[in-house]
Amino acid sequence: MTEHIILLHGLWMRGFALGLLHRRMIGEGFRVHRFDYLSVASSQERILGRLQARIGELAPDPVHLVGHSLGGLLALKACLAAESLPPGRIVCLGSPLNGSAAARGFAELGRRAGEALLGHNRELLEQGLERWDGPREVGMIAGRMPLGLGAVVGHLEGEHDGTVAVAETRLPGLADHCVIETSHTGLLLSAEVAQRAAQFLRRGRFEAA
Repeated sequence: MTEHIILLHGLWMRGFALGLLHRRMIGEGFRVHRFDYLSVASSQERILGRLQARIGELAPDPVHLVGHSLGGLLALKACLAAESLPPGRIVCLGSPLNGSAAARGFAELGRRAGEALLGHNRELLEQGLERWDGPREVGMIAGRMPLGLGAVVGHLEGEHDGTVAVAETRLPGLADHCVIETSHTGLLLSAEVAQRAAQFLRRGRFEAA
């Protein structure tokens, strides 16, 4: 049976940023697809509609989702809103599931500046979700290497990856959560991240390091 993965990039990125993770997940035995979208210019409704359609095209095989940062939030929203999807799990990489202090910091620059920087996903990034009650098991891989501008803009507290605080990645309803030594961008480049993502997609949990 073929198991598919759809990779989703984050804010201000495009699909090419997923190249190394793409190759590593192929090496883990999955059939991998990249979902490219305009993170600022496209409406959330359009992004979610396209993503749901892409998932449906790969049915009835299992279709997993791996989303970096904003991509993880959109993956969860897509699965919450869909009436029927093929089976699969979700792995989020450094996604601010309960809201981003860095995003709120950008918004404080002014309404127009916030909209220009965060686009139609501004509210989702600023506020996140209350909890996860969706149909899929969700695992989170967070980083704690503080390299990035988010700490300056968002006044991050506690452990963080330079953009998102570890505390911002925790959400009631997650099946599992792990933290590794990497930065926010490094989550896309880390071999350990790919290995741990594959563990969760197969078993619904992360193995002890």
